[in-house]
Amino acid sequence: MVVPHGSGRKRGPLRRRVLAALVLGAASCVAAVPVGAAPAPTAAPPAGPPAPVLDQDFADPDVVRAADGLFHAYATNAHGRNVQHATSADLVHWTVDPADVLPTVGAWVTLDPPGHVWAPEVFDNGDGFTLLYTARDRAGGRQCVGAALSATPGGPFRPTGDGPLVCPTEAGGAIDASTYSEHGTRYLLWKSDGNCCELDTWLHLQPVTRDGSRVTGEAVRLVRQDRPWENGLVEAPTLVKRHGRYVLLYSAGDYRGDGYATGWATADALTGPYTKGDAPLMTTDSWADAVGGPGGQDVVTGPDGRDRILFHGYVGPERSRRVLYAAELTFEDGRPYVSGNRVTYEAELARIHRATVRQARDAWGDRAVGHIDDPDSFVEFRVFATDAGRHTLSVRHGNGSLDAAGAPAPATHFLTVNGTSAGVVDYPYTGWDAWRSREVPVDLVGGWNTVRLTKGERYAELDAVRVGPAG
Repeated sequence: MVVPHGSGRKRGPLRRRVLAALVLGAASCVAAVPVGAAPAPTAAPPAGPPAPVLDQDFADPDVVRAADGLFHAYATNAHGRNVQHATSADLVHWTVDPADVLPTVGAWVTLDPPGHVWAPEVFDNGDGFTLLYTARDRAGGRQCVGAALSATPGGPFRPTGDGPLVCPTEAGGAIDASTYSEHGTRYLLWKSDGNCCELDTWLHLQPVTRDGSRVTGEAVRLVRQDRPWENGLVEAPTLVKRHGRYVLLYSAGDYRGDGYATGWATADALTGPYTKGDAPLMTTDSWADAVGGPGGQDVVTGPDGRDRILFHGYVGPERSRRVLYAAELTFEDGRPYVSGNRVTYEAELARIHRATVRQARDAWGDRAVGHIDDPDSFVEFRVFATDAGRHTLSVRHGNGSLDAAGAPAPATHFLTVNGTSAGVVDYPYTGWDAWRSREVPVDLVGGWNTVRLTKGERYAELDAVRVGPAG
């Protein structure tokens, strides 16, 4: 058994409980003790959580840029419309269309209950525009994907085909269509809706005709739910290719609350295998609770030629509606980064010298780094900043140190950023396997940075660090 702090002292459970009861819980905010001057910021601090760009219920957004120069956004049913539609010249200022762009659904759709049309996808098919939508199939009772066509992006779209486009009833149905094109072939991405009936949820890739109205080959499975944070399901796939790698964005969890989140996976080939990221891309927590349940994402190139991610999230303490957000999106080393969003880096995946990775109760990823006991012990993180300037570094730690008299005692780590001393991070007593966060300001360059934590006074373990905008 590994003793967490590495001091060699045994920790009796009763003694731990008594000591913990005598000590106040650690505060979640912190100051760094300066040890030499830190470099001045090279630019303004990065933006924090975004404000809604369309402050009305506009869930599961899909965005396409048309020949008219406008961005056309579509969303799940609300305000009496099967599919909502809005336009913008800059992805920030939006004009809402009062019309329903899908006034009539396919004959295969049950209208009991009415108005349940979800997660639209619209694309230019070369001869007009195709809208894919999710609705409930009257024959099998499952949600399925249908297609509709229009000459213009503003509709009205008219259903095509005698039945749904994709409807695997035995797998729970199909929802959340999106598309991807490569080498003249269009592919449909969709989710098998297995969470309806205690089955796996898989994200699929399947070739379709140019207008997306018929499938032309078998579906290939890409990823399924297999991470604790996904809470039993994955959905809402979005596929892009950046810097020679395929990046699959997806949503996971219960869309009805703050537990909904956005994940990512990458592959070197279109059909995979896809490797998931070690942490979600966006969560309620990564947006500091300012955006609830971020998901239903789409990626579009903005008017400046840079990528944007558009997504929905709950706004306000009542969490009563999912509104539209937009943020800058950067791809580096094959993974996505969202400007203003806090990014988590697990300690066990960092560069570790004269320290030990151990299984750790309640740690993120169930592992942490302990035995940071020697003067040359360190944990070094390679972190990415979308913007240069002042950031907040949040260090998730545990400290069960005792002083010479056996009383709870604080601990510290020395902090360096890009080889320059950035002070000392101090950790109040928490007890072992009781994880708390301490926040310190750091100045980062745009791009990659090296953050190192080295043994200071007494002992502390590291679970993860998180990098985000200055608070």
